[in-house]
Amino acid sequence: MLRRRVTLCDTTLRDGEQASGVAFSTEEKVLIAKLLDEAGVGEIEAGTPIMGGQEAEAVSRIAALGLNARVTAWCRALEGDIEAAHACGAKSVAVAMPVSQIQLSQKLRRDEKWAIQMFSHCICFARKRGLFVVAALEDASRARPRFLEEMAHAALESGAGRLRVSDTVGVLEPFKTLSLISRVVDSTSLPVEFHAHNDFGLASANAMAAARAGASNLSVTVLGLGERAGNAALEEVALGLEHLYGIKSGIRMERLRGLFDAVAKASKRGIPASK
Repeated sequence: MLRRRVTLCDTTLRDGEQASGVAFSTEEKVLIAKLLDEAGVGEIEAGTPIMGGQEAEAVSRIAALGLNARVTAWCRALEGDIEAAHACGAKSVAVAMPVSQIQLSQKLRRDEKWAIQMFSHCICFARKRGLFVVAALEDASRARPRFLEEMAHAALESGAGRLRVSDTVGVLEPFKTLSLISRVVDSTSLPVEFHAHNDFGLASANAMAAARAGASNLSVTVLGLGERAGNAALEEVALGLEHLYGIKSGIRMERLRGLFDAVAKASKRGIPASK
């Protein structure tokens, strides 16, 4: 049975800004956050406070706007990152930990046992500061299925409010996404979010498949802006959910044009004619 409503979590200000040549000013970020809120986006990933400077200032200003959307700050699974987010006034954090063997061994030089312990510790650390925690599993599409279950259990036991499954290197296609997210949803009582990348042009299709598999939240960006080939496009996912699956996302379609204009102008990119 498909869900009647799926929450879109927009990461234009964080992952979208990782697109080549894109750098939003603080004022542009504040404007985009306001327009996202007016468009009915349920959650805004505002940035990475540990970067400091203008990044931290932008997160602080967005967190202070009193938006209807939840404002989330992105953190690595490190105490310092979480402290920086807390200092910015964020009430919600995404605590990210790589879960594939290749990323753990080659990027962090660590093993799965360490990952579980550090992940649990940092989620507890954030919860003690009154923060809502999105337990973000990086490169989950290449992780061992059993280890994903173990990490999901650790997140639940540590007090996380949601689990994020990320296709960090964009290797999934819709059938594999459906299978992966179905397994994760069945293995945890936490709400499950899916974060797609568009390396094979399948990010929006994969997001739709994740919703069909039971994901309650989908990560998107305006115009699909993002690292490498981009992310799942907010407008494509919102329209697809409603018109193909009958699932509401809360997006006010009539407000999207102003949002497109602001993001296109700030990113120095034109709006595709199809939009």
